[in-house]
Amino acid sequence: MTRISNSTDDKATSTQKIKFLYSYGGKILPRPTDGKLRYASGHTRVLSADRSITFVELTVRFVELCGSSMTLKCKLPTEDLDVLVTITCDEDLATIVREYDRFSSSAHEDLKITAVLFPRESLKKISPPPSTVSSLDFSAAIRRFWRPDCGVGIRRRRLDFRPVSGKAAAESVVMIN
Repeated sequence: MTRISNSTDDKATSTQKIKFLYSYGGKILPRPTDGKLRYASGHTRVLSADRSITFVELTVRFVELCGSSMTLKCKLPTEDLDVLVTITCDEDLATIVREYDRFSSSAHEDLKITAVLFPRESLKKISPPPSTVSSLDFSAAIRRFWRPDCGVGIRRRRLDFRPVSGKAAAESVVMIN
């Protein structure tokens, strides 16, 4: 596990905190006025953590705060919400912290790391077993039994769903030669 530190001043930064402005439970949507992306609904909170936090420790904190396992994505300080970087390891976390540090020093203010948490998708998709009716490909069956060279196969006559009676009802069904 790699601890995050700033190469310029390890003693000062080891006692400092980094802040994450994190959002979860909502959606990223365009604003109606200008189309710029924004986070709508859900929750937005601030998490203050030691600068030496590892990715695993940060993930555990987010699970405790959000109540479920999440995928962490961070916004770059110079970009909008259309560019989110997925954080998956200590190296990714250290890189995003360094990027925010670099931008904060040029802006002369402490910036919060903007993070969006997305629910993890299940690795295993559970689906019901296929039934014989749902797994049939009727178009393939029609092609397989239709023989245009001898005119034998399924022919459709008038297919409509209006109520009909008598002889017209008999002609509106599918006929097999």
